[in-house]
Amino acid sequence: MSNEKTTHFGYQQVPVAEKAVRVREVFDSVASRYDLMNDLMSLGIHRLWKRHAIELAGVRRGQRVLDLASGTGDLADRFAGIVGAEGSVVMSDINAAMLNEGRGRMLNRGRVGNLHYALINAEQIPFDDNHFDCVTIGFGLRNVTDKQAAINEMYRVLRPGGRALILEFSHPVSQSLSKIYDLYSFSVLPTLGRLVANDSGSYRYLAESIRMHPNQDTLRSMMETAGFERCEYFNHSGGIVAIHRGYKL
Repeated sequence: MSNEKTTHFGYQQVPVAEKAVRVREVFDSVASRYDLMNDLMSLGIHRLWKRHAIELAGVRRGQRVLDLASGTGDLADRFAGIVGAEGSVVMSDINAAMLNEGRGRMLNRGRVGNLHYALINAEQIPFDDNHFDCVTIGFGLRNVTDKQAAINEMYRVLRPGGRALILEFSHPVSQSLSKIYDLYSFSVLPTLGRLVANDSGSYRYLAESIRMHPNQDTLRSMMETAGFERCEYFNHSGGIVAIHRGYKL
């Protein structure tokens, strides 16, 4: 019997070393249609979730922000506008295809100067301790192999007084909503993926990865384990999405 450590990739168990490769393949596949699929899947509501996350971040002019798993850059773009020329935003992703999509989008918008790009594994952030005023990760933590390691790293690179924001799909608060959400996730999402992105499998994985992600209270406890204080979360759309916030005091 093999003693090789495994982790979940959706509902499958795979070797730990294999998960990052499989996640990369998923996002390589969907990168070019990522924004369109986000709008279709959420009926555009993802923009409201992200707007609230930006408000909760409390970022100010001149501050340093690290946005992990930036994707095509919705959060990073807004932060770059807020911090101004005196501040800086690092737009990062572990997936080169996604980061290239986001970089192209930012350049097309004329976003230059204070916005920087980096391939970063959230479990091993290549910055010094106490460097950033705010660290965010939007819809990316569920794809990280070792979530606790990533949260620990977010805490490490924050300066005292800094805060972390985790915007992620979570667990519906009512059983009736949960049933409707399951039907949507496992019937509608793969169909949309097939029709729009020619890839139903990747969107089935995304639905499964949401179900395997820690619930609201568990994720708050993980933040507290990392050292964060004043941890809280804000449910959206009946708990389908939650925004967690914690401070390094």
